[in-house]
Amino acid sequence: MANRAVLETNLGAYPVRRGKVRDIYDLGQALLVVASDRISAFDWVLPSGIPDKGRVLTQLSLFWFHSLHVPNHLLTDDLADMNLPFDVTGQGLEGRCMLVRKARVAPIECVVRGYLAGSGWKEYRKSGTVCGIPLPAGLVENSKLPEPIFTPSTKEEQGHDINITFAEMANRVGQSTANELKRRSLEVYQLGADYAAQRGIIIADTKFEWGWFDDELILIDEVLTPDSSRFWPADAYQPGRSQPSFDKQFVRDWLESTGWDKNSTPPPLPDDVVQQTRAKYIEAYENLTGGAFHWR
Repeated sequence: MANRAVLETNLGAYPVRRGKVRDIYDLGQALLVVASDRISAFDWVLPSGIPDKGRVLTQLSLFWFHSLHVPNHLLTDDLADMNLPFDVTGQGLEGRCMLVRKARVAPIECVVRGYLAGSGWKEYRKSGTVCGIPLPAGLVENSKLPEPIFTPSTKEEQGHDINITFAEMANRVGQSTANELKRRSLEVYQLGADYAAQRGIIIADTKFEWGWFDDELILIDEVLTPDSSRFWPADAYQPGRSQPSFDKQFVRDWLESTGWDKNSTPPPLPDDVVQQTRAKYIEAYENLTGGAFHWR
């Protein structure tokens, strides 16, 4: 992110939680969420960033927050309206930050799958289930499911989140809360998937985060982005094989080709992989929103 040293000097007095992509600053009554250009793969933050990636994720989340009409944590994305207690001039924050409500976060990753991919495909091959949900026999990799399914997972500070059954989720958060998280997640997924289908994009699966603000369940974090979802071009979809995608697949494929052991510091990305990945993120944004990405 541009002028990172200046930003950290101004925000040094505020508690911060640094994720793989986002830095979240506690300003007391609200949180400042800053999406960096960092990119992760195989549970590692890579030494190379993707220019403007943080802006794409932020702007796409804003698009969904405004168009889905689902209660969410957004207060404003306009720097002039944030009344931040420090000078933001020249810090490269434009387009990549949101001021949001402080919510009590639900301790579950709310995953919805419309297609049989990733860890769901791996489990299905072994047991015919995904997170304990029985599925029809004879499905192939990336098959469309008869209907979207809710497949929760744990939130892990390090490493992969762990898939759990709905019953295990209910034991952790209570049956009523589990039912509500499932219902709301399936509803939002369907809204997003139906819209994206009109724009030529399949949302194969996605991950939502929810929290409570004044006892109201609201959508938090990012929503329906290439980092939290699998986006596939509908005109190239073919079950039974890997799909072209609008995400960091270029990065994963290149890392797999290098012989990197995934247990040591990852190698830096070559420029062509960086630029191809950036282009895919922007393409997803422009296809979904119908507008140009103007930080080119």
